[in-house]
Amino acid sequence: MLDTSKLPQVAPEYDLEKMFDVGVHFGHQTKRWHPKMAEYIYAERNGVHIFDLAKTATQLQIAYNYLYELGKNDKKVIFVGTKRSAREIIKNAAQKAGVMFIASRWLGGLLTNWEQVGKSLQEMLKIEEGLKNGTYDGYTKFEQTQLAKKATRMGRFFDGIRDLKRKPDAIVVVDPRKENNVIAEAIKVGVPIVAIADSDANPSVLDIVIPANDDAAKSIELLINELADAYAAGKKAK
Repeated sequence: MLDTSKLPQVAPEYDLEKMFDVGVHFGHQTKRWHPKMAEYIYAERNGVHIFDLAKTATQLQIAYNYLYELGKNDKKVIFVGTKRSAREIIKNAAQKAGVMFIASRWLGGLLTNWEQVGKSLQEMLKIEEGLKNGTYDGYTKFEQTQLAKKATRMGRFFDGIRDLKRKPDAIVVVDPRKENNVIAEAIKVGVPIVAIADSDANPSVLDIVIPANDDAAKSIELLINELADAYAAGKKAK
């Protein structure tokens, strides 16, 4: 697990009322909880767990400090969020911060079989470049169309990670239960995980957990924007 005790303290103080207003505090129904999330839960209301926002803010500060340091050291990070409420937020925040992202579908083996997946990424880039510079002008119209379709299909997986040359230094995940394949691969190859995790998640498999509502778009947006801003600030400080 990560040692976060020596990270630079650069994170801002967070307004708990603002978090409350966008529903960060709402967990899942109590019957769906994971017992290891108990330390982050403040209370139960009408069968729903309520997060302790002071602890959420503390965890967000730790994550901010970590992302800042990654940006400052030019480390490669992928933001991952494929659920409907997270896709556009992930994409917009990542593009603004200049960080890689996956918002459509995780390609199995991206971390555990990078050598093969990397070849597929390079193939897509080669096709795209060839279609632009005339490499395939001697091909039939049908063959050129098939190549273009292949590049488009591959682009659904690779569009946000075009610059990836090796496995990333860390991943940021929205909803580790939904992205369980991502978590499993990251654990297997030792890639650190920062995750926005609801009350049904297992925090023990995450390096930095941000206990929060991982379903509501406004909650996701507030937290992801902070993490993206942290990375961008680190890059700027470099």
